[in-house]
Amino acid sequence: MTAGRTAAPALPLDLDPPCDPRGWTLNLYEKAGEAGGAWSSGVATLRGNRTGPAEDPMRSAFEAGRRARGKIRRYCTTHRLNRLGTLTYRGEGNHDPYLLREHLGLFFRALRAGLGGDPFPYVWVPECHKSGHGLHAHFAVGRYIKRSVIEAAWGHGFVHIKLLGDLPVGSGPLDEARRAAGYLSKYIGKGFGDVSTPGLHRYEVAQGFEPQMVKLTGRRLGDVLAQAAEVMGSDPRYLWQSQVAEGWRGPPAVWASWD
Repeated sequence: MTAGRTAAPALPLDLDPPCDPRGWTLNLYEKAGEAGGAWSSGVATLRGNRTGPAEDPMRSAFEAGRRARGKIRRYCTTHRLNRLGTLTYRGEGNHDPYLLREHLGLFFRALRAGLGGDPFPYVWVPECHKSGHGLHAHFAVGRYIKRSVIEAAWGHGFVHIKLLGDLPVGSGPLDEARRAAGYLSKYIGKGFGDVSTPGLHRYEVAQGFEPQMVKLTGRRLGDVLAQAAEVMGSDPRYLWQSQVAEGWRGPPAVWASWD
């Protein structure tokens, strides 16, 4: 699910099943401008014949990718990471995903030192070059960094960085950060974090900058959405509900975003 500017269709907000003993839980990320949640009866149930992720590895991989994309989006938007960079290798390139991560760890430590030593939020994802040249990495930051500083910190090949400024008139840092998150999310699941590279994450972020979340609860969906609107100061710009999703297999769910 991604944020959009098209208003959601008018949908009822009292979708609670009559036997609901617990109600709705909505996780609100105020700085990220989004919230997501679901209805729960408090009773654990199995969906269909599925007894574990191993029985449906494709779906398990899809869900893992979806969760990773959501975390990247919230991290980017919380910290307004609106500058995208690319780090490549010269020569024959690098085909070792473990070495890539070692180099990236050294790179961000050197970059931090080159910027004065203070920690700052960032996120990076790996990509396998289509030409067979090997691996490179994309990253997002929320501050201006001279290209020469990035080159000095990396040292393995070509670097590039740009501010995402080609958005519609009226767009701000939050829109830019959402665009950056969407760009990085394209590389989630492209051969990383699977059985071919055990123990490797799909992405990495700077530690100590985890998005803050507020848990809202209520008997009805309208209750939790009203609480979220009060915190955010307005109704959500975009609202998605699972009842409009074809083939939805989980409990009733909702996702909303604000400008």
